[in-house]
Amino acid sequence: MTAAGPTIQNGTIVLRDGKIVAVGANVPVPPDAQVVDGSGKFVTPGMIDTHSHLGVYAAPGGDALSDGNEMSSPSTPNVWAEHSVWPQDPQFPRALSAGVTTIQILPGSANLFGGRSVVLKVVPSRTVQGMKFPGAKYGLKMACGENPKRVYAQRGLMTRMGNVAGYRAQWINAEAYRRRWDKWLAGDRKGDPPSRDLAMETLSEVLRGNILVHNHCYRADEMAQMIDIAKEFGYSIKSFHHGVEAYKIADLLAANDISASIWSDWGGFKMEAMDGVRGNLPLVHNAGAKAIVHSDDANGMQRLNQDAAKGISEGRTIGINISEEEAIKWITINPASALGLDDRIGSLVAGKNADVVLWDKNPFSIYARAEKVWIDGAMLFDRLDPAQQWRTDFELGYVPVRIVP
Repeated sequence: MTAAGPTIQNGTIVLRDGKIVAVGANVPVPPDAQVVDGSGKFVTPGMIDTHSHLGVYAAPGGDALSDGNEMSSPSTPNVWAEHSVWPQDPQFPRALSAGVTTIQILPGSANLFGGRSVVLKVVPSRTVQGMKFPGAKYGLKMACGENPKRVYAQRGLMTRMGNVAGYRAQWINAEAYRRRWDKWLAGDRKGDPPSRDLAMETLSEVLRGNILVHNHCYRADEMAQMIDIAKEFGYSIKSFHHGVEAYKIADLLAANDISASIWSDWGGFKMEAMDGVRGNLPLVHNAGAKAIVHSDDANGMQRLNQDAAKGISEGRTIGINISEEEAIKWITINPASALGLDDRIGSLVAGKNADVVLWDKNPFSIYARAEKVWIDGAMLFDRLDPAQQWRTDFELGYVPVRIVP
């Protein structure tokens, strides 16, 4: 399943030097190749999760490892998720074993502006710097609705109209900050450079198109409001996250080239999620917008393929027949597009990074498991070989040395 065209029966994929070299039904096997026999199995691109908190809400859960929400102010674009990521989070190897190869780590949703996200490869590393996807753009986490209302009800903006005023005030400041720096960088260098402001730096880079906006938003009316704000200040929203009511404005999302990072069937757990429907994914897809299966949950991340399968099933129930060739895009090329990385990952196409998963069964089967996972052509997980199964240092524990007298 290439996520770029028809399913290739009895196909061959050749990986070399970290890249996909060839994919097809009649691809010759290089004489020096290490051959993996996938007869009767399925190959897909590595899965991509646009919404994760691994590392910033690490396991085991507790205050000591809860570093995803900087709730000191309703606007914290100055914080960066990567500065909270703990690479020894034992949830990382579990994501890899499920076929997830790229993830976006986001700050939490307590704030109007939560801070910068970071895109990681799901690879073992001593540091977050060793996990960062080379050249990936940062994201800006924004949130609307009940979360910032609730968190700041007693110490800040407490209504939805107050939240919108808060966004606009910050963007006005960012516009002025960007103009001062653009003038300085263009050569008008009288006196000292403008003072740096970490919050305004992040927002200015959004206005320049260098940081991508990922917006936590449940209700259709609020998503429409956020689109209006984006148009007022000249930036783009790459994806609405959670989007329980995305189906209500799927045509609006398609017209504005905004993807929906959503679940198959979550809903009803708070007021703004009451209008969730099981057909959200297929309805968004059918309107021509990019549907994406995301997790926002360490366990859900291990079942992105199953969540997509539920979307296929519900689509058929309501008369929208979506093929597996299309649905595989919900967990591969569509999230790659939302991260601005669809030219490098997300489909099995010659020249792209060799992020590949071999499944023991059809990945849309509830019984399917990822058997082998390659990232940049390196096999990092093999379910059949215990020596090829990543365990973090945290899980290794303390092993006392036996001293023989």
